Amino acid sequence: MPGARPLGLAVLVSRGAAFAISLLAAAGAFFLFLQFGAADGLDSMDVVRSVLILASTFWLAWGAGHAIIGLFTKPHPPANVVPGAPISGRTAILVPVYNEDPVATFSRIAAMDASLAATPYAHLFHFAILSDTRDEAIAARERLWFLRLLRERNGENRIFYRRRSVNKGRKAGNIEDFFQRSGAAYEFSIILDADSLMDGETMVEMVRRMEAQPDIGLLQTLPVVTRARARFGRAMQFSGALHSPVFARGLAMMQGNTGPFWGHNAIVRVRAFVESCGLPELSGPPPFGGPVMSHDYVEAALLARAGWTVRLDDDLRGSYEEGPENLIDHAKRDRRWCQGNLQHSRIVGAPGLLPWNRFVFVQGILSYVAPLFWLGFILASIAAPFFAPPLDYFPVPYWPFPVFPSDETWKAIGLAVGIFGLLLLPKLLIAIEAITTGRAKDFGGGARVLVSTLAELVFSSITAPILMMFQTRSVIQVLAGSDGGWPTNNRGDGGLSLTEAWTGSHWIVTWGLLGLGATYVFAPGLVPWLLPVAIPMILSPFIISFTSRPSRSALFTSPMDLEPAPVMAAQTAILTEWQSSEQPQTEPNLAVQHV
Repeated sequence: MPGARPLGLAVLVSRGAAFAISLLAAAGAFFLFLQFGAADGLDSMDVVRSVLILASTFWLAWGAGHAIIGLFTKPHPPANVVPGAPISGRTAILVPVYNEDPVATFSRIAAMDASLAATPYAHLFHFAILSDTRDEAIAARERLWFLRLLRERNGENRIFYRRRSVNKGRKAGNIEDFFQRSGAAYEFSIILDADSLMDGETMVEMVRRMEAQPDIGLLQTLPVVTRARARFGRAMQFSGALHSPVFARGLAMMQGNTGPFWGHNAIVRVRAFVESCGLPELSGPPPFGGPVMSHDYVEAALLARAGWTVRLDDDLRGSYEEGPENLIDHAKRDRRWCQGNLQHSRIVGAPGLLPWNRFVFVQGILSYVAPLFWLGFILASIAAPFFAPPLDYFPVPYWPFPVFPSDETWKAIGLAVGIFGLLLLPKLLIAIEAITTGRAKDFGGGARVLVSTLAELVFSSITAPILMMFQTRSVIQVLAGSDGGWPTNNRGDGGLSLTEAWTGSHWIVTWGLLGLGATYVFAPGLVPWLLPVAIPMILSPFIISFTSRPSRSALFTSPMDLEPAPVMAAQTAILTEWQSSEQPQTEPNLAVQHV
């Protein structure tokens, strides 16, 4: 079993640079706002707001630091891997499903199997469909479409299906059950989601890298979001395609050998995973007890604790997934992630974890608590007039002339510009990098990249207050003891009527109106500053409905729009054929295979 290894110089420098950028930005924002608040006399609410600004700015700068580090590094394959070297290890490709559309899911498996068939190593890869479906009608369709998948791909003894009667432990328990029953037959396992798609050559290369470095326990790829149709989905898809590779490079540099696991589109060494990643149920009821929901980061930490390398190879291509098509579906998925990340507060103190993994858990918790800092700052600003000391225009005894407080408005403006800069500058720098390096041609050219980047920044600014409210509600629900469960993902077109959008966001409208009204009554000078937050909240049903509609604009063009990967084209053809055909019938000569 591998042991602990010293941190490389590049990792230490990257971490140090990210912390330095974040601390300097946070300290600057803290002192600047403190000076602004002290202009008319320092009070307790000025200190509270300064502390909230410090925490919020640190978090924003931490994200910007990822981009800056990523811009100064380049993706490259590991030096110890021989290109085209043969592989020999047998690999299980796990596809956990939970109330998914089997036609769409199994068409992806058929396309990946066809892509693997174009390599010399298809016989080393087996697919295992691991069903946790609770809906009996969907489960019946799974069995029928599985038989069609077997027939069309000649998949007996290569493609397997089993459905658990009890879905203990959800996805993590589903995978654990497979490893307990069949894991000894495989050296590696590629873990996918129901919406994952991966090129055959990419899977072969992942095995090649695992075999070239026996101390790797997990290798994570960078999935690219594809097939978005709605305005919201396409904006997210464009942002992911253009910006995520740079942010991921920065993350990979800082993580080093204790990299992330995002739960899918990754390969694990079965022995390492089985020996290191057993997940007990946490004591007490959900949301903080019960099964570990965000199991992926925990499993990465357990592998690192055991001395295995967990690495993000951001140079790998051919790894794809699909994303939510509207704000409501995004918020539903985010609610589950929120509960899982806050649940890590029960795990962060587990014995033996590496310090960086503990920090990653804290970072995940902060990613959901951070919106509360901004909301708290807004509420504290509205309440500030009640705590401000009375103005004393004659502080010097017997001095006949009044002394007026200095106008520190420029400091507030400078602080606002700096905070918006932390949000906007990294994406603008990435767009410039894409234009200067030629990467922009994959997105339709430099002009389209620049216009799309600016449009995405506007889009993010409008939707940010709505997302802030959804995240705030999620945190409050979890802290109040409400279990969000594991809702089924909506893989449809995502279109929402205005009525549906109102149903999901009317409470945001209410809070927007109340907040704006309270500001007008108690702190009217803050109204112009609050409008960029309050207006999107008040208009949230219109924004949610509008952004869920299909986009017909050339904005947000991504490389997969211009040149779909062969495995994507294959899946589209298979899915189109299957959807146009009749429901498959059970064939007596084919039995459902179990693993």
